[in-house]
Amino acid sequence: MLFRERLTVPVAWWVLAALFAVSMLAAIGFYLGPAWGIGVAVVSMGAAALIFTTMGVVVSVDDTELRIGRAVIERSYVGTVTALDAAATDRRGGVEADARAHLVLKPYIRTAVEVVLDDPDDPVPYWLVSSRRPARLAAALAGTGR
Repeated sequence: MLFRERLTVPVAWWVLAALFAVSMLAAIGFYLGPAWGIGVAVVSMGAAALIFTTMGVVVSVDDTELRIGRAVIERSYVGTVTALDAAATDRRGGVEADARAHLVLKPYIRTAVEVVLDDPDDPVPYWLVSSRRPARLAAALAGTGR
């Protein structure tokens, strides 16, 4: 394994979910009683936990392939790789985006890596992947083992 990163929601999102659950506890608990308030708070926190855990994506690079969630591409089809800062990520994922591109962008991660594909038969021109460590991901893809 040359690179592995799990793209998970930040701690601040968990804090906001907990604050929402507490506010539901107070509002519903005051109106319908403490048992209902606790039940609604537990359900809302459970729903947030389910959503947050299913939103996580694993990005990994080994000697033969790049894997982003369930999407896989062989390293032999990887062309140029560019680590992007926040401004470049906003541009490439927004106004400069190609409609055919494979975008795996998370709103809570500001930086990304652009992976241009070297496959004339593939209609996808590039993959744009969020990463908290874009330089390391780009280096892993550009390194030996292709």
